[in-house]
Amino acid sequence: MLSVLDTRTSSAGPVAPPLRRASRSLSAVRSRAYLPAFSIVAVAAALVALGWTDRWGGSGFGPSMSGLRVVLIGPLTLAVIGIIMVVERVRPAQRRALVARGHRQDLLFTLFNATLVVPLVTALSLSFSEIARRDVPWVILPRIGTVPRWGAIALILVAMDGCNWFAHLANHRVRFLWRFHELHHSQEDMNVLTVFRTHPLIHVSYLIALIPGIVLLANGALTTTLLVVYGLVVAFAHSNTNLGFGPLGRIVVSPNFHRIHHRLEGRQDVNLGFALSIWDQLFGLAVFPTPETIRADTGLPGRPLIVEQAGARPHHLSVFAAQLVAPFRPLEAHRSAAASPEGAPHTGTVGGSARSPSPLDRRRWRRLLALGRGR
Repeated sequence: MLSVLDTRTSSAGPVAPPLRRASRSLSAVRSRAYLPAFSIVAVAAALVALGWTDRWGGSGFGPSMSGLRVVLIGPLTLAVIGIIMVVERVRPAQRRALVARGHRQDLLFTLFNATLVVPLVTALSLSFSEIARRDVPWVILPRIGTVPRWGAIALILVAMDGCNWFAHLANHRVRFLWRFHELHHSQEDMNVLTVFRTHPLIHVSYLIALIPGIVLLANGALTTTLLVVYGLVVAFAHSNTNLGFGPLGRIVVSPNFHRIHHRLEGRQDVNLGFALSIWDQLFGLAVFPTPETIRADTGLPGRPLIVEQAGARPHHLSVFAAQLVAPFRPLEAHRSAAASPEGAPHTGTVGGSARSPSPLDRRRWRRLLALGRGR
């Protein structure tokens, strides 16, 4: 009996040190990186690899990428964005400099999206669609003769917006997704280009918006023009304009409605709709504008993410790089950003000047970070 115990003790001895070393190594990695965020990288890499192997399911990668660029920065898109910029000066929700720091930073994100993010989104979309058609072909409905083509297209558009709503909700409720989405909420100078202020990997979570188009593929498809119009409605909702849509606001998202979603004080997991406000009403997350919310400050309480408004100078490029890396930083390092000179706590602006942070603001943000709801 003693010999058996001795054997077990001696055999366990050499095993323990490697286990301890592995545990220490894992702890060291966790102290330097937020590991759950890398799951998004893995999914994106897998999709791109599969798409590349299958030659994008026979779909032309170049034409698809060109079509997406037309939606993002085509002539119609640029013309309407120019008009919205004029409206922002004529009827602003908040007075801002002609070219504020936030405007310049969002322009940087716009250029980044138009050049480098478009190929990634094209690859992800083609790969996801091909996998769905190949591996679950039963989800694709046959041609429904009783449904006119325009009806199928309208259904795709509405269902796509609903899928975007659910993905958006997940980005607020799931911590590792919020780490990518909070960049979009960090803007303190809301403007029409804020729609482009997104982390490139956030698009993985929005791939579910392709499902309605795949299911109804045999019945119709969204045209480039419709996608441009849809994108412009979403962009307009982010503009710094004091505009509501009256009774139509019960259906379509207005700038005044969406600003509540970006406000500094209060819940941010409300008014999640992209183009339609019906989803927020259906699920009890609609907050309609009041005179107080129309001019509400926007941004993240405590500035957990470095922003261009902090510091004596904006440092656009270094801030841009830090914002892209931020989702992969460990939680403690991420939270401590608010205590650094470049990430000074932000609890709102009055005439463009930061107010002093209160203990209540700091306690609220710590509690919300723990909940992972991104409020």
